Amino acid sequence: MKLSSKGLALIGSLLVVQPPAIQAQTPAKTAGSYELPPLPLQAVVDAPLPPQLSVSPHRDLLALTQTPSLPGIDAVAQPELKLAGLRINPRTYAQSRFSFGNDLFLMEIASGKEIRLQGLPQPLSIASSSWSPDQRYIAFNQVDAKTGTNELWLVDVAARRARRLTAKPLNTVAGNGYRWMPDSRQLLVQLRADESATAPVADGIPRGPNVQMTQPGAGVKSNPTFQDLLKNENDALTLEHYLRAQAALIDLDGKLVKLGEPSLTLGLEPSPDSRYVLRQRIERPFSYQVPVTSFPRRIEVLDRNGKLVKQIASLPLVEGLPTGNDAVPVGVRRIDWRNDAPATLVWAEAQDGGDPARKVETRDLVLMQAAPFEQAPITLARLNSRYAGISWGNGELALLNEFWWKTRQVKEWRIAPDHPDRPPQLIREASSEDRYKDPGRPVMVRDEHGEARLLIGADGDSIFRIGSGASPEGDRPFLDKVSLQTRQATRLFHSQAPYYEAPQILLDDNGQRLLTSRESPTEPGNFFVRDLSADVQSTPRALTHFPHPTPQLDGVSKQLIRYKRKDGVELTGTLFLPPNYDAKRDGPLPMLMWAYPAEFKSAEAASQTTDSPYRFNRIGFWRPQAFLAMGYAVFDEFSVPIVGEGSKEPNDTYVAQLVASAEAAVDEVVRLGVADRDRIAVGGHSYGAFMTANLLAHTRLFKAGIARSGAYNRTLTPFGFQAEERNFWQAKDVYEAMSPFNYADQIKDALLMIHGEQDNNPGTFPVQSERMYAAIKGLGGTARLVMLPNEAHAYRARESIMQMLAESNRWLETYIGPGKPAAKP
Repeated sequence: MKLSSKGLALIGSLLVVQPPAIQAQTPAKTAGSYELPPLPLQAVVDAPLPPQLSVSPHRDLLALTQTPSLPGIDAVAQPELKLAGLRINPRTYAQSRFSFGNDLFLMEIASGKEIRLQGLPQPLSIASSSWSPDQRYIAFNQVDAKTGTNELWLVDVAARRARRLTAKPLNTVAGNGYRWMPDSRQLLVQLRADESATAPVADGIPRGPNVQMTQPGAGVKSNPTFQDLLKNENDALTLEHYLRAQAALIDLDGKLVKLGEPSLTLGLEPSPDSRYVLRQRIERPFSYQVPVTSFPRRIEVLDRNGKLVKQIASLPLVEGLPTGNDAVPVGVRRIDWRNDAPATLVWAEAQDGGDPARKVETRDLVLMQAAPFEQAPITLARLNSRYAGISWGNGELALLNEFWWKTRQVKEWRIAPDHPDRPPQLIREASSEDRYKDPGRPVMVRDEHGEARLLIGADGDSIFRIGSGASPEGDRPFLDKVSLQTRQATRLFHSQAPYYEAPQILLDDNGQRLLTSRESPTEPGNFFVRDLSADVQSTPRALTHFPHPTPQLDGVSKQLIRYKRKDGVELTGTLFLPPNYDAKRDGPLPMLMWAYPAEFKSAEAASQTTDSPYRFNRIGFWRPQAFLAMGYAVFDEFSVPIVGEGSKEPNDTYVAQLVASAEAAVDEVVRLGVADRDRIAVGGHSYGAFMTANLLAHTRLFKAGIARSGAYNRTLTPFGFQAEERNFWQAKDVYEAMSPFNYADQIKDALLMIHGEQDNNPGTFPVQSERMYAAIKGLGGTARLVMLPNEAHAYRARESIMQMLAESNRWLETYIGPGKPAAKP
């Protein structure tokens, strides 16, 4: 999990206890009911999820939230509204979600001692949690869909006890619904605007036609194929009802003070000095073409009484952008408080009309305006690409990033925010695709206000960076101390074989104590504390002791392999083999290959190694490794780079490069003697499903395919898809050549398609799978379509996951044969 500078959260390792022996048998299926896969696959599904860890502001405590295994279809099928890109639980006035924490406890980092809490609500159902900046409290959001409660609770850390802070229900349709004020004395909350008000009820009688009309002279605009959009005025009224929230401040005794009138609020954020609140709210006119984030918006600064201090911007409805992935809307963009100042706003504004095709010297201005917001904004930076955020340190030091998608170029600048007239210093200019030269992300820590700030060395001019350490031998995570004057890096820690050990959090300001996660191919990930003092050469101290999650698969082997495509591009993939398997003794196995294509602007970057040979052999239900339990070999994440160097676009030769990558992968696993060329299946999810259908349409390399939640006809996504910038009318040949729907008559091998009936991902409408299935059926091909009720782009219910595995396992058994059980050692 990627660390957030705001949350500084860590995800623990998978904690699973399984029975020592599980027989491979498939339970009987009742007609029309959900199906269960063989017991070995059920065991993978029902494994407990890992606890989520968050480090306290003082970096001496951990808060651990345990989440139960998958919810049932009864939970996933609860009422859900789909409005303007939002999915809303109407009972709780919350974002629809189905996984909640059912346990919360603390751990001392110094001793590893667990601290249990009293007074937690039962049953516990935590949607989110947050430390107070002074570390005295943890706030959490308790949501119970059955009763419709959405409450704010508080844990007193010293007293080790929880209590409900207010009986007033939260509104968490947009955001968490609460956040700590920087002084730790109050929380800024979004409450249900009117508890007595009921949602509009449609009578089924239309008020009139739903009309849309273009504006002459508006020019070419690209608009993704969004889902869950408003359809009529009743939808619009319903959205207003559920999104309307009352901003308020609540103190630690539960006393509540409202801030102004209710509004259609998308975000509230206090200034670091607690004197102001930045509010973003939407207003009419709404749209049937774009989600709520593109509706007209007012950006305002309020005082602590809710009085309007300054309107920063009134942004219009945005129904489409200029062509290109570097296109942005005009006006105020990416606005936020400056973390290291009392009350200063920083934002970007495009100077090219948001159109990357325009030739201008300055693409983005980065502007800054300080309280009391009476003076005009001042220019902090002029950029020739797009603003990508700032890591704040102090008035003399911040790191500003810019990025240009077309060239994949990133730049990092050192700036002095208190001296905007001082010329910026270029720290780094590189390709975002070049993993080998990535210097890592700056280490951020929370200050006394709870704001994320750069951890600056005692010399005042050094920072720390944590990176993945990508190399031809695989990832070797590191921690560096970097001088901003000399740009020289001193390596404080580097992961060493036979472990994969990744720095997570520096536990002090001197870079001497480090929290890491460590794992090996046979040892699950656990958290360790390292002393990095020059005079101390101690082994790391284990903080957690998670056991092997799937002991019945303890003998699984993993190998990171490298091989070449016929055009010379070097490829990688991770080969998994079942427990106790020996290629010389047991011979080649039926194999499932799984991938997700990626676009690159250089063959050199596409050839770089990903992953590490020292990572734990983690077996989960979502990835293909689950089928190791059934005796199949698995080749996961085999490289499928689509390269377009210089002025060339990657997708101009998509099919040729796709086929070449698959041919090279098949040749390699056959050469290694682990796969039978006549018993190989291929699969993928989303863009990987698109890949799967294309491989079956353009090759006979595979006897079967498994495609989950894919898109197959690119004319249904005419304004771009994945990394493709051009619209259909600019690149008709590309769209048509890349659409496996157009070649459905060439699909001669069996294709299993699985899709959520309520897919919410742009571009992967369920109709994509329905039409693809109809085409193959009508053309006499072999296909099966499984539509999962109440499921989105990723499947959430236990029953749905079991069905997915049962269908996939039967497909593999039918078309590449049953997996070969490993011989006993």
